[in-house]
Formats: sequence, structure tokens, C-alpha cells
Amino acid sequence: MRGDMVTLFLCGDVMLGRGVDQILPCPGDPLLWESYISDARSYVGLAEAANGAIPWPVGYAWPWGDALEVLEEVAPDVRVVNLETSVTRSGDVAEDKEVCYRMNPGNLPCLVAARPDVCVLANNHVLDFGRRGLEETLDSLAGAGLCAVGAGRDGEEARRPAEVDVGGGRRVLVFSFGAPSSGIPHRWAAGRGQAGVWLVPELSDAAAADVVRRVRRARRPGDVVVVSVHWGSNWGYGVSRGQVRFARALVDGGVDVVHGHSSHHPRPLEIYRGRPIVYGCGDFIDDYEGISGHEEYRDDLRLLYFVSVRPDADRDADGDSGAGVGEPAAVRIVPMQARRMRLWHASDKDRAWLRETLERVSPGLRVSLEPGGLAVRSAVGG
Repeated sequence: MRGDMVTLFLCGDVMLGRGVDQILPCPGDPLLWESYISDARSYVGLAEAANGAIPWPVGYAWPWGDALEVLEEVAPDVRVVNLETSVTRSGDVAEDKEVCYRMNPGNLPCLVAARPDVCVLANNHVLDFGRRGLEETLDSLAGAGLCAVGAGRDGEEARRPAEVDVGGGRRVLVFSFGAPSSGIPHRWAAGRGQAGVWLVPELSDAAAADVVRRVRRARRPGDVVVVSVHWGSNWGYGVSRGQVRFARALVDGGVDVVHGHSSHHPRPLEIYRGRPIVYGCGDFIDDYEGISGHEEYRDDLRLLYFVSVRPDADRDADGDSGAGVGEPAAVRIVPMQARRMRLWHASDKDRAWLRETLERVSPGLRVSLEPGGLAVRSAVGG
């Protein structure tokens, strides 16, 4: 922590399976069950055709590229990633699911290279290879010293928050769940004696109240609470009224940061009562290069979100801090571009495009260029 501020690193989908898994030192079985591509190495070929040769096998740090340098410079207190890949050798392919992601557990040093404090698992790919694959994923992450949240061997474990000590008796708590709108099958829900993900079937007022109750039971004065949610479709800037209402209800109930993901490109942001809501972080690492369609959304641009929050030690047991929820959070974004299955610093032109786009689709926000990145603040009051 710097003074009383806690800085979080958040990003979207980290998909280290399929083609990414193939370029790493310990590639798994490349067999796929997709209609048009049956070998994961074909995705490597598409990326090379689009942007040039990849020197595979690459080192474990390769997919993160320049993002690792940024992480070292910023030195966030807590790093949270959405790990949208099963980590397994299981062959139990999910029924009625064509696109399935898995990475060889031998390639886990690639994930470790970014030193994530929390790996969010409540998404629509973590059970691509069945419950046996999920259990191997949980064991593999634990064996590598990585903390998982949002999935578990039963409902209680799936709903349990991750706790990260940030010093001074303070913690960052991370809760993680997913919604069917992101493609999570209802049958993947964790339950009594059944492994799965924390699935919220409907973004209702009652569901938001349930999440808030869990937050209030777990938090202590001075904690920072993040709710990481996998929701929404892959493309488009539209955010449903239900998502907005749900996210705001979480902040009203004491949540400090809403970390949304699932979309393949960044979606709008909001600063609500001084707390950031990211409706969709966009992809971060994947093997999508060379796949045509939706070019207008620039899904090759990948964002590191740095959110600095001052914990409100004056909140009561119900998460209420009186007139507001503490000092407004500071949000900084560092854009990258994916080329050759690696992240590189985005150009000045691309940063300018992102600034204009994010400000245009995020009513009530001002996004400004700063050296190497973007700064986000509320437009209310200048």
C-alpha cells in the first residue's frame, strides 16, 4: 500500500489454452473438437500469417510481453485475472460445447510469471473438460501456490471469497460469480456435493441482495471488496439495464470495485458513488489473431486496469459509510496490442483511439491521455 491507498491490477480474459498452450515449452494434446479446426496448432498458423513468425517454443513470459514490465513499474498491491482456461489433461469434453480450452498443467509457469494473487474461475470455459477437469484445475493452481475463486468442489467453496493481506491489518476480498448471459451452462453450477462455479441464474434484486449479504458477513472495517463477474455477450458496447442496476446495487451494498468480463473488447466504465464499475475488461491473452470479423471493435487492443482505492475504515457492519462511500477511486489504463501471441505497448494512435472510444461509450466519464496510458475520472464537477 502507498499510504492508505490500495492499488489493484485487473484484466479481462486470460486464455492460456489452445494455440497459446501449443507455443509454450510443455504443449498438451492439440486435438480440438471444433467444426473447422481440429488441431490447436492451426491457431498458431493463423497468428503467424497475420503478424509474423512466432519463435516457438517460447519462454513462459512470452504471452505477457511488455505487460510484465508495466506490472513491475506500477507494483500493484493485488493482481486479479480472469483465468478462462481449464488446467488439465482430462479428455472429458463438455457436452454440446464446441469451443473448449485447456492448458497443460506443465505450462503453469506461464501463469505464475505474472504473479497473480487471485485467479477468477467463474466463467464459461473452466469446466470445458468436465468436473474432473475442474478438480485437476483447482489442484494444479493450488500446487503452484495460486489462489482460485469462483469455482470449487461444492457450492460453499465456490462462493468463498479470496482474501489477500495488504498489510496494516487490511485485506482485499475478491468474490467471483458468473451469469448465464456469458455462456455458462446452468448445469455447471456448484451445489451441495457437486463441483462447479458460482452461477447467479438471474441478475435480480434478490440475487444482488444475496451477494451483498455475503460481502457484509466477510468484510471488516478497512477491507477493500472486489466483485468479479463474468457476464454479457462477446461483442458490442451496449450494457443492459439489468447489469447497471445489479452493479450499482453491489456498490450501494458496500462493494468497492465491480470487475466485469466476458466481452472480447473493452466495454463502458462507470464511476458510481466514487467506485469504479468496469462492465467488460475485454480479452487480455488469447490465440485470436488472424480470425476475421468485428474488426471495428479492435479486439487486438488489450488493457491493464489499475484501480487505486482508499479503504473506508468508517463503514459500519452493513457497509454504510454515511453520505458516501469514501474518497473516489483513481483509475488508470495501460493499453497493449496483441501481436504474435505476445503483448506489446500500444501505439500513440491506438491509445488516442481508445481514449475517444471509451469516453464516447462511457457516459459521465472523462478519459484523458497521459504518458503511456489513459486516466479515467468522473465528468461530474469537472
